[in-house]
Amino acid sequence: MVGPILYFLQRLEKNSRFISFQISNAQTGRERGRKIQSRRIGGKVMESNKSMEMVLDPETEFLASKQESGNEWELFKENVRPLKRGRNVGLLNHALKSHSQSQVKNSLLHKRRKMIEAIDEHAGDDPLQPWLECIKWVQEAFPAGGDYSGLVVIYEQCVRTFWHDERYKDDLRYLKVWLEYAENCVDAEVIYQFLEANTIGVTHASFYISYALHMEQKNKNKTANEIFNRGLSMKAQPVGKLKAAYKKFLTRSMRQLKATDEDVTENQLPARSFGTVLAKERSNQASESSDLFRKKLKPDRASGTPLSIFKDNGSSSLLGHQSEISKSDMKPWHSLGARAERNKENIAIPSKWTSNKIPQRPGQRVGRPTPGPCIEIFVDEECSEQQKQKDHVGEKSSILQLRPGDGRDVKKETELLRENPLRNFPASSLPR
Repeated sequence: MVGPILYFLQRLEKNSRFISFQISNAQTGRERGRKIQSRRIGGKVMESNKSMEMVLDPETEFLASKQESGNEWELFKENVRPLKRGRNVGLLNHALKSHSQSQVKNSLLHKRRKMIEAIDEHAGDDPLQPWLECIKWVQEAFPAGGDYSGLVVIYEQCVRTFWHDERYKDDLRYLKVWLEYAENCVDAEVIYQFLEANTIGVTHASFYISYALHMEQKNKNKTANEIFNRGLSMKAQPVGKLKAAYKKFLTRSMRQLKATDEDVTENQLPARSFGTVLAKERSNQASESSDLFRKKLKPDRASGTPLSIFKDNGSSSLLGHQSEISKSDMKPWHSLGARAERNKENIAIPSKWTSNKIPQRPGQRVGRPTPGPCIEIFVDEECSEQQKQKDHVGEKSSILQLRPGDGRDVKKETELLRENPLRNFPASSLPR
């Protein structure tokens, strides 16, 4: 009995081991599935987080992080106006923050007021220097330019302050301010005429080059050529720069003339007719129709009938009646008469032309009106006092225009100056 029992126990042990092995395999399989599923879910979460991060553009991410890397201007470079001398990167980055931070904007406006006040307080030998420093700072602090910067108003006040000063008539710095002011106006021709009439900067080649290029942009090449020749005759310095610019202008003019000649020759060429068969048929039909039309216009003289001439019976009776009246009015002329009698109309006794008077019709005389009281002209006392103050203060009264009006007043004044850049100058200084 022991043998079968042992055999049965051994078989039962083997079966229990197999079952436990399967159970352990099932558990491990479930754990692996859970791990894989958790990894997949984590991957999806990570991918979704990455997609959320990619939604933010670099500009928004930089503004949210508030980090400074030194290259912030690259995010706003579309709003930066280029300068020939370049820009200060640190001041540029600080100025661009005014788009999003009102505190930076207010600090820039306060700094601009301080620099304008420094112009009034300057007591050195070169009063133009603080103006140049203020212009340079405004160009750096307001990179987009525009009406908000007030740069056009500062240009106008600077050039109006020194236009009659003999020290700066040949100063290249002062001329550059004029040229920059002209670039910001709608039509700068009146500015160049003003400079030439008042002999400001006429010894520098930059004046003639800018003036000629402006006229070339207006398609007035003949006037531009005359301006270059005036500069060469004045021997404006540097002469090499002026000659090089004039040579480039002549090259552009020759190309333009060549292009216009080619356009004229192309327009004068005969039009090509594609499809010669159709063209011949149409030409034959046109010639046949023209021949028929000419035949219709020609009178038919083959029949030999004479042409009937129209006679107006009413006019002939009228002419006969007039001839009868003229015959009845004519007087008989029995004798030829002497020569003196025939030419008596051409023999007149000379007399003084002052002794003869033309007879005039007697008209009705009107008495002279009695003088009445004069009309009093109204004068506003406030306006008269303001005008007197302006006359006493002189040119420096306009320097402080930017202080009260940092918003709408500056924008309105900028628009008016762009349309009429010499609106605040005296009438005696304007070109005629």
